[in-house]
Amino acid sequence: MIKFWGKSVYQGIAAGPVLVLKKKDNIVMKNNAGDSRAEMERVRRALEGAIQELQALSRKAMEEAGEAGAAIFEAQAMMLEDETYQEAIWDRIRGENLAAESAVAMAGDRFAERFAGMEDGYLKAREADVRDITQRLLSNLKEGDGKELWLKAPAIIVADDLTPGETLQLDREKILAFVTVQGSMHSHTAILARMMGIPGLVNVPMELDKLQTGMRAVVDAGAGEVIFEPDASLWEKAKCRMAQEKEKKHLLQALKGKDSVTGSGRRVEICANIGGMKDVASVLENDAEGIGLFRSEFLYLGRDSFPSEEEQFQVYKQVLQAMGEKKVIIRTLDLGSDKKADYLSMEKEENPALGCRGIRICLRQPDIFKTQLRALLRASVYGNLSVMYPMIISVEEVEKIQKIVEEVQRELEQEQVPFRLPRQGLMIETPAAVMISHRLAQLVDFFSIGTNDLTQYTLAIDRQNGKLADFYDPHHEAILDMIRMVVDNAHKYGKWVGICGELASDLELTADFVEMGIDELSVAPAMVLPLRGYIREM
Repeated sequence: MIKFWGKSVYQGIAAGPVLVLKKKDNIVMKNNAGDSRAEMERVRRALEGAIQELQALSRKAMEEAGEAGAAIFEAQAMMLEDETYQEAIWDRIRGENLAAESAVAMAGDRFAERFAGMEDGYLKAREADVRDITQRLLSNLKEGDGKELWLKAPAIIVADDLTPGETLQLDREKILAFVTVQGSMHSHTAILARMMGIPGLVNVPMELDKLQTGMRAVVDAGAGEVIFEPDASLWEKAKCRMAQEKEKKHLLQALKGKDSVTGSGRRVEICANIGGMKDVASVLENDAEGIGLFRSEFLYLGRDSFPSEEEQFQVYKQVLQAMGEKKVIIRTLDLGSDKKADYLSMEKEENPALGCRGIRICLRQPDIFKTQLRALLRASVYGNLSVMYPMIISVEEVEKIQKIVEEVQRELEQEQVPFRLPRQGLMIETPAAVMISHRLAQLVDFFSIGTNDLTQYTLAIDRQNGKLADFYDPHHEAILDMIRMVVDNAHKYGKWVGICGELASDLELTADFVEMGIDELSVAPAMVLPLRGYIREM
């Protein structure tokens, strides 16, 4: 029996046979080209094939993981289409007379090393994406050698690392869990695993050469451990827990239509976070009481230009109509930091997390903001809409927002376009907003606490920096005190407060949030019923 510990990306228990995925050695020798034109044509065909594969993966991700999952592959396709990346390949074929494989491998290594040397956590993590698209391109040059991964029976995947494409290609019904040596909590593969509900561990210090396909293993992602060749007692306990988890999921279905109320009568609204129209089905399937966070920035990602007012209006309208009388809270675009849109033509920043992002972009480029607001006010006629604004730090910002909203109202009235003014709220995700929440509460209808950013700004830790994972403590007493302060200040002025960050689904803190008086918790759709069950048992 061998035990290893790692970092959990999605909790759950799994027991089953192991499938060890070992990467093929993709060492590409430096070979010269016989005909540089022919080699360039080979690369062009490989690029077309790789982009088509990524587009197909994007469609598959849309079905299985929602728009946020699809955006991962759309971003990779954009990286392949990047002129700088392609030009680096052409230069090596034309200037150094290299064969296609050699040129692609060398250009990919150079770009990956460039990302690896960056200080920004998000950009640093993109090294894996560069290596992924480079390997996909090399695979196409080899006419698809080893591109498909097949699971004949349910298994626990054990690998050095998994790319997002490999994760999605595997049959999700047959992946019991995955365990990798590399990876981080915030990698695209980890994000996909959470969206697909697959238990997983990363950063596990195991030696793949000492593990064999077919051996048995138990993965307890909640405890952060994997045990290879467990004894009979541990194996049976794990199997029993798996059966209990399956039964628990079945019993959760009985909670549909029930209120999220504690034994003492304290009601908490349970809503869902989504990234687009495709996620609405999951919201309704899991009986969420509304949408607590619609991340509208996904309308702006993976494309070459801004979405038009009409395009946005149609999406918002469809979501509102699908949700009926249930509330829908749409966050205005929160680009910047780890969410890039090249067509914004923003200057490079030394620290994007502390740079021009969220409401700062909207106030600096009001035309973009007004286009979105026009679409939102028009769509509000078709449902129960609320709008909230991200990254607020001052009363002055809120006053500027209100003036722009008034301008949009006047324009729509003059144009005789039907609209309705939705309820308006603020994201509380900076320490500054917490400290002046007593003033902000007098200006808006509600608050939604974004605990992800609030935690990283309060602790001064980049939440995407895996090296600081031991210091990153979302349960820090300072965070909990801040949440309590926001709740108290909002309730003083009769305004409600929700949490839409990852802490909303942290069952270790649910009792604390209920005691504080939190009015709403907005979580991933799959967490709605488990959270409701937990609250009803309190």
